[in-house]
Amino acid sequence: MSQKLLLAASVMAASVLAQVPGTLTPEVHPSLTSQSCTKAGGCVNLNTSIVLDSQYRWMHNAGGHTNRANNGSNNTPCPNPTTCAKTCALEGENNVTTQSSPRVYLLANDTTYDMFHLLNRELAFDIDVSKVPCGINGALYLSEMDSTGDSSALNTAGAKYGTGYCDAQCPVNNFVKVSANLNMTHGACCSEMDIWEANNAATAFTPHPCNVTGEYSCAGASCNAICDSDGCDYNAYRMGATNFYGPGKTVDTTKPFTVVTQFVTSDGTDTGSLSSINRLYVQGGKVIANAPVNIPGMAAQNNINSTYCSSEKKVLGGTDTSTNQGGMPQIGAALSRGMVLVFSIWMYNTSGMQWLDAPYPTTANPSAPGVARGPCSATSGNTTMLTADYPGAAVTFSNVKVGELGSTYPSAAAPMV
Repeated sequence: MSQKLLLAASVMAASVLAQVPGTLTPEVHPSLTSQSCTKAGGCVNLNTSIVLDSQYRWMHNAGGHTNRANNGSNNTPCPNPTTCAKTCALEGENNVTTQSSPRVYLLANDTTYDMFHLLNRELAFDIDVSKVPCGINGALYLSEMDSTGDSSALNTAGAKYGTGYCDAQCPVNNFVKVSANLNMTHGACCSEMDIWEANNAATAFTPHPCNVTGEYSCAGASCNAICDSDGCDYNAYRMGATNFYGPGKTVDTTKPFTVVTQFVTSDGTDTGSLSSINRLYVQGGKVIANAPVNIPGMAAQNNINSTYCSSEKKVLGGTDTSTNQGGMPQIGAALSRGMVLVFSIWMYNTSGMQWLDAPYPTTANPSAPGVARGPCSATSGNTTMLTADYPGAAVTFSNVKVGELGSTYPSAAAPMV
C-alpha cells in the first residue's frame, strides 16, 4: 500500500520565538517513502519521512508551559538573540498527519532534509485535489533551505524540528539564519521552484530565482531587490487553454492523477545549464502533454524556457523580474546545489488566490481585471466563507519519485521540447 500525505486547509499565521528542543512531547517523523528511479533499473524505495515546520509548533519557555509570543524588542524573555535561543523551547509533534498545517518538509533522516538535485532529472508525484476548492492552494515546491535547518549552537532544534525556512517572498520568520528576528524586520530569502500550486479549478508551476546562494537575510526595502517574488508562471488557463485542467476536463481534477516535471539541460548532462522546465500528466493510463500557449504574441510552446518569461511579461503585462534576478541559469544553479521539498495547503485572508485561479490585475494596470488565471470568482478566496463552506478541504500527496528523464511514470516518453 502506498503512503499518502493528507494536509487539511489552514490560514497562514505567524507563530513565536524558539530554537531549543522542547521536552514535553516526543518528536515523531511519520514515514513518507519516496523513490529514486532509473530507466534501466526502475524505482527503489527511500526511507524518507516528514517534519512539521517550526513556525506552526507550540512555543513556550524552556522547562515550563508558558506560551512565548514574539512582541519585538519589548519581549522580556527574549531581550537578545542568545537569550532567546536558550530560553524559548520548540515543542515536539507526534501527530503531524492530522495537523491543519500549511507546511511540512521531506527528511532524508531525523536531522537532515532530503536535498533534491534535479538538473537533467524529473520529479513525479500523485495528487488528489478533488477536495481543494477555489480560493485554497494545495502546493508542492522546492526551497533552497539549508540541509540542517540552520542547525548551530544557537539552534539545537534544526531540521529535526522543521527550522530554517526561506523562499522567494523573503518571509519574516521568527529566526533568520539562527538569529532571533526580535523586531521582525528581516526576511529570509532564497530561490524557490514552485512545482505545483493548485486547487481543483486551476494550477501553475513557477520558477522564482534569487540573485543569492542559499538563504539570505535581508532587511526592509532591500528585500525587494533580491528575488523574483512574482515569478514566471505557466498556468494553462491563463495561457488560453481553458478546457485543459479542471473537473471533467482533459486533466480531470475529480480524480487522482500523476504530475511529472522535467528539468532539461542544454547539453543533456547533470552539469549542463537549465534550458527548459517541462510538464506532463498521467491519468487513467494516458500520458497527457501540457497544454500549449494559445495567446496572440506568444510562441505556441508548452514549457518554460529562457524566452518564455520575457514574452509572458511583454504580452500580459508586468516586469520581467525573473530575468533581472538571473532567470533560468539562476534557478538551475539552485537545482544543482540542492533544494528541500515542501508540502503545503493554505488560504490567505486578504487577496485570496486571485493570482492562481481568478481574474487578477496586472502591475502595469492595477485597476484592470487582468487576464483570468482560472474560472473562480474574485471573492472565492474569502477565508471566512471557505472555512464555513469547506470544512473538509484537503489535498493528498503520494508516490513522490525522482529519476532520470522518462523513468518515473508508465509509458515513458522522450522529454518534450
